[in-house]
Amino acid sequence: MAKILVTGGCGYIGSHTVIDLIENGFDVVSVDSNIRSDHRMLNAVKKITGKTVQNYQTDICNLQELKKTFDAHSDISGVIHFAAFKSVPESVEKPLSYYHNNINGLLNVLECINKYNIPNFIFSSSCSVYGNTTELPVKENTPLEKAESPYARTKQMCEKIIQDFSVANKNIKSILLRYFNPGGAHHSGLIGEIPQQGAFNVIPILIGAFEGTLPQFGVTGNDHDTPDGSCVRDYIHVMDVGNAHTKALQYLMEDRNENNCEVFNIGIGQGVSVLELIEAFDRATGKKLPFTIGPRRAGDVSAIYADYSRAKELLGWNPRFDVNDIMATAWKWHLSGYQLID
Repeated sequence: MAKILVTGGCGYIGSHTVIDLIENGFDVVSVDSNIRSDHRMLNAVKKITGKTVQNYQTDICNLQELKKTFDAHSDISGVIHFAAFKSVPESVEKPLSYYHNNINGLLNVLECINKYNIPNFIFSSSCSVYGNTTELPVKENTPLEKAESPYARTKQMCEKIIQDFSVANKNIKSILLRYFNPGGAHHSGLIGEIPQQGAFNVIPILIGAFEGTLPQFGVTGNDHDTPDGSCVRDYIHVMDVGNAHTKALQYLMEDRNENNCEVFNIGIGQGVSVLELIEAFDRATGKKLPFTIGPRRAGDVSAIYADYSRAKELLGWNPRFDVNDIMATAWKWHLSGYQLID
């Protein structure tokens, strides 16, 4: 049973990935400071999988403390790195905080990987690295445009750091997973996305508007060059994202990689418009969500979605869920009151 260290294992995507790793026979150790996550996520993981996951409540920006975790687990076969700040609006307000946390955290993780000879590394990247691209569908070789936020810029910079690290360390294999718009929750309803203050992601905003805790939902533009005039995005279920990390690890551990640093898009491969998203939400709740239609937002790309054929061909990964599953599981998690197991 290979042991995998997951940074940010108590976070939204991290915890769902931990479930998928365990269900595929991996032993998992987590490092999460819980500054922006809840340690009880791992209680839910135990309830779902029957496995206890040890978490080291360590800030990965503290190199000496991070090394203690690696010292305690000399048999680590791979590292999946999620731990990072991820709010686009907050990154605009606090860019230095994002550069400090996201860049230094990665540098420390890579230093430990190098020092302890960990052969396999998966990095949590983002479609935000593509910027305002007009190429559709987006492929891994689509040129990266200017980053639209400090958060996106840290992802671009982190990718470059890993690519440079890979040139100097041929014995270490890395994969950069650029996923699009994760959503949904585990089908058990025991674990899901805990909305951030301000509800920056679209699904918590939809739920907040439906419940009346946020203003009425507004569709920004119905004159885009899309089938129904509203913006089109690629929404991917969080458990599909988690499974992509498992498949990426298996790919590296079975020496199927072509190079020691490779990139894969993780998306559902087709666009879902804002109006289609609302329709899926209506099906999940059984009620109609009132909404308004306003003008376009400045800088909004009309459509962006992934070409995931490379992940399908090489990793053997396919998305199992669609937008209806995303909304149904997110709604089930919401109805639980976001109650985690103490």
